[in-house]
Amino acid sequence: MEPEPNVWAHPGLRAATAAEDWPAVLKTWRALTRIDQSRLGALVGLSQPDVSAIENRRRTVTSTEVRQRLVDGLRIPVELLGGTKEPVPLPSLVLPEVVADPAMDRLRRVHGDGMRLDVDSLEAMEGLLAAHRRAEDTLGSRVMNGVVTAQFEKVAGLYDQARGPLADRLVKLLAEYAQFLAWMAQDQDNAPAALGWFDRSYDWALEAGYGDMAATTMSMKAHLAWSKGNGRRCVRLGEAAASTAGASDATRAMAIQMAGRGHALDGDTRDAYRKLDEAQKIIENASDAPPWLYFYGESWLAAQRGMADVHLSNWAGAIDNLKTGLAGFPMAFRRDRAWYGACLAHACAGAGEAEAALKTALDIIIDASEIGRPHAWGELHTVAALLLRRRAHEGRTLVDALADLD
Repeated sequence: MEPEPNVWAHPGLRAATAAEDWPAVLKTWRALTRIDQSRLGALVGLSQPDVSAIENRRRTVTSTEVRQRLVDGLRIPVELLGGTKEPVPLPSLVLPEVVADPAMDRLRRVHGDGMRLDVDSLEAMEGLLAAHRRAEDTLGSRVMNGVVTAQFEKVAGLYDQARGPLADRLVKLLAEYAQFLAWMAQDQDNAPAALGWFDRSYDWALEAGYGDMAATTMSMKAHLAWSKGNGRRCVRLGEAAASTAGASDATRAMAIQMAGRGHALDGDTRDAYRKLDEAQKIIENASDAPPWLYFYGESWLAAQRGMADVHLSNWAGAIDNLKTGLAGFPMAFRRDRAWYGACLAHACAGAGEAEAALKTALDIIIDASEIGRPHAWGELHTVAALLLRRRAHEGRTLVDALADLD
């Protein structure tokens, strides 16, 4: 049940939220919405015993991931929350000399510390970005974000030196950096920052005539829409990305499968599998993947098909596809193995295979905790809640394991 439209006008709830008195927040919110602990837990990605423990002050909300789940699940108005916000890049719709763009002005003042813009330095920076991408697969976005941001500022500081062909190549590199920063913001569930960086990337991609990156950026916006549960927007952005001039076959396949996942999110089985089959045919013959899609291939598509199967409650298909996908992932891809492993645990739980669900979850729980927050970590809480609803004792075991790492 959704909260009443005026629930956040209640003075007691507002006061408890401002103080981050989470036991009082949960109890008051439930009283106002007439919702039980199990249904509240489903909204915020916690099991009913976890909700009870928080309300009765046996468990304290200390992790940022649990706090964010409460904020998102209860739709807490941002003005009620304390703390400062991270500055985010402004969208690309900025008119020079009319609408100020502090983020860009700051970047343009950054000096390259004596670095000279030439072909060799551009190749070195491109190589460094490629290394950053692969390091993030293993270390996670929380570790890599600061490093990549600092490098991006150095690259952007060379903008004023750029002339002719070097200018186009530098702008392409800036588009790639912005796309990667958007991905890492999205991975940390920071949608405003992700959208800002996506706009930056798209703008620079258009400036440089970089159709493949423009399509990728739009496709990743579709992924962001999917992650927020907006299937219709996911479909439309995925289809727009696939039709972008200059998109490679691999990029088109990624965009088309995103549209398929959007259809799956909306429960449209026919169109979901139609789009996924279309993407499969393209990726089988694709040989032109851009450097940022180094990971993309048939294993990834199988795993993504498995996620669509989960949306459609096709548990047997989800298990088969997720296992196939995971079998093709390098061990260094810790974040992705954690996410798809959590999806596999969900599929097993949905299929009534409680023992397999628990084993799968415990196999990836460390990676989910260390580099899979908030997404893989939240998915494991969903698995625990599903097992508990089905009265499987494995649910309690998983809840305890999660609590030990929370």
